[in-house]
Amino acid sequence: MKFFKLIIISISITLFGCKAKYTLDNINIGNAKTFQINNFKNIANLVEPGIENHFTLSLQELLLNQTKLSLVKTNGDLIYKGEITDYKISPITATTQNSAAQNRLNISVRVYFFNKFKKDNNLEQTFSFFYDYPKNRQLIGNIKDEAIKEIFERITEDIFSATLTKW
Repeated sequence: MKFFKLIIISISITLFGCKAKYTLDNINIGNAKTFQINNFKNIANLVEPGIENHFTLSLQELLLNQTKLSLVKTNGDLIYKGEITDYKISPITATTQNSAAQNRLNISVRVYFFNKFKKDNNLEQTFSFFYDYPKNRQLIGNIKDEAIKEIFERITEDIFSATLTKW
């Protein structure tokens, strides 16, 4: 009976005790009070109109919702700038008929991050993510909107983690 209780306790600790918690305590903003996001440019070979504004607003919204920082137009304590460097649609997952079963939209964003108070935290990094969709569907309308939204959510979360969290 004691052995059975020991197993139950061990399983409980393993399942419930090892979960990583993401809280505002993990955010490392130091003395920063403001952030600035310069409009991201779209320099990809295949240009999708308007996604640079969509990305800029997505990053602003994430920082406003996840931090106590205030958004400013100039002279921010934390500054984000960069460009969309890649917007590419590629066939993936081949079928037996040598055609694609799925297509993939991949977007890459190069980010330059500057921290006025902690220059060691400055960063230049490219972030990418993708969205797969069936070959029989075109990347237009709701499918395109959903793809871009999902990709930008992931990329902005990765940028947030790389620049402001203590992991």
